[in-house]
Amino acid sequence: MPLGEQFSDVLNAARTGAPWALERLYREFHPSVLAFLRARAPADAEDLASEVFIAVAEGLVRFEGDEDGFRSWLFTITYRQVGQLRRRMGRRRTDPVPVEDVDERVPPGDAERDAMAAIGTQEALDLIATLPPAQGEVLLLRVVADLPVDEVAQIVGKRPTAVRALQHRAVVGLARRTARERAGQQRTEEEKTESSP
Repeated sequence: MPLGEQFSDVLNAARTGAPWALERLYREFHPSVLAFLRARAPADAEDLASEVFIAVAEGLVRFEGDEDGFRSWLFTITYRQVGQLRRRMGRRRTDPVPVEDVDERVPPGDAERDAMAAIGTQEALDLIATLPPAQGEVLLLRVVADLPVDEVAQIVGKRPTAVRALQHRAVVGLARRTARERAGQQRTEEEKTESSP
């Protein structure tokens, strides 16, 4: 639940180092930061979340803006922490995609709505973690961080049209993968039914 009208008071108190205010910001924003990090850097998510909130505490005196601006600033820091981790590791994570997944046909219907309705939260985060990094990050920033396209574009250093395209490819890919998995499960159940006496 957003802090709303209380945000400026909490922010001002946090800038002075008031423990209750820092804790309030942490409790409000930590779950979505951690969800983003678990999807992008599962093995290091907890450590990175700590680094993000240390950076936030150190940078609060320089932050100017409202709650939406704070969320955008927070996820900019989060996104950069993932990038720094990747640079430290000396490589970018890539996930090979089977040839059958690289199909340019668009399924009928609203792929985003269908995909999100068909899967639960943890299952969605697990699936998003399998996406190519750029698609996964954009989808997480749009869905988990609840940021508008323009702010996501600033964070990831891409044009808004590129962000929309990445989000669309991610959602379509998730919809296809979910449909294939469900069809496979249905075939398995049918085979079991046919083989039983």
